[in-house]
Amino acid sequence: MVARTRFDADPCPVARTVNAIGDWWSLLIVRDAFDGSRRFGEFHRSLGIAKNILSARLRALEEAEVLRGVPAPDGASHREYLLTDKGRALFPVIVALRQWGEEQCFTPGEDHSRLLDRRTSRPLRRLRIQAADGRLVEPEDTAVEKVQATETAEKETSTKAGRTR
Repeated sequence: MVARTRFDADPCPVARTVNAIGDWWSLLIVRDAFDGSRRFGEFHRSLGIAKNILSARLRALEEAEVLRGVPAPDGASHREYLLTDKGRALFPVIVALRQWGEEQCFTPGEDHSRLLDRRTSRPLRRLRIQAADGRLVEPEDTAVEKVQATETAEKETSTKAGRTR
């Protein structure tokens, strides 16, 4: 089997993200966790994934601190998998993937699922990327800037110092 390329030291945030959630099973596990799945069997039934692959993906998501395995609240011997704060921060990613899929992967009138606001039972507004001033930003309106480690540390230090004043 060919070893998967890792991007642990890559300076690109997208490459680093691929390490944690870059395969389809991991993203679908995260999706199911947002949809309420907690137990190994629930993930297995939903995904139809081989048990050894599911075990490996759950372990990798725990190592990446996206999920946290905890003892079952009913005292049973199995574990439950809960989204961590880091995992919950993937919510906009999952919503963006859902919305892109609805628009790009289905023909008009084809059955599919959609995410609803529980309070209103209405679909969510389409995600849009906005600049700090609120205007909509398109791909051609952006540029990638390389950030040096010392610059990041200085910003964090000044932010912390500003909070203590």
